[in-house]
Amino acid sequence: MMETRSPFLDTIFLLRDSGSITVFSNLQEISKKEEQEAGDYFEAEFEKERLEFLSTDINCDKETAVWGAKVLYHSAQLYLIRENTSKDLDQLIPRMKITTDVPTILSADLSLRFLPQIISVLQTADPYDPLVKILEEILTQFHYSGIGYPLKLEKVNWEKELQDKTYRKLYLERIVEKKAYTLAEIPYINKLLVADFGLHKDVYWRDLKIVAHGD
Repeated sequence: MMETRSPFLDTIFLLRDSGSITVFSNLQEISKKEEQEAGDYFEAEFEKERLEFLSTDINCDKETAVWGAKVLYHSAQLYLIRENTSKDLDQLIPRMKITTDVPTILSADLSLRFLPQIISVLQTADPYDPLVKILEEILTQFHYSGIGYPLKLEKVNWEKELQDKTYRKLYLERIVEKKAYTLAEIPYINKLLVADFGLHKDVYWRDLKIVAHGD
């Protein structure tokens, strides 16, 4: 992806292309034009990832995708640039006041999947950083992106959460990819995983416990 001379766009393009992130020396406001370009980019990226789940019923929610990118971008920049930013955290990292559904979850994930690494770096630098709490709250809402990161998900109704078969497949696959033991040992999820593994459980995840389900 070519450089655009937009810190926001360059950060997102580089991160998704190579897993690297650029931190700039100052925080710049993101223009409407940049948001539009990001939305178009994420729509194209979503179409590529759609090949993994082959569902024509799930479309990119561009607004949510751009919101996730802004959260990620500002979080990364705030790792270094913190002078006089405390009062602006809510503005720089706005909450997404929506009821999440599969399209919004998968659209936000285009960027939010990288958020756990940023939180970990922020937490190492300062365990009491108020930004960490804000970002953890966002990941708790969009916890598909936080698989593998320790979140408090005790209130999640997993049967309801995973009722969509496409989302359920993706969620289980990421649990296996991340070897997220805490999630994998939740009885309902454990039951789904073991059923999917069938006779090949030891091939996919040898040391995963089989949990009693009580049903």
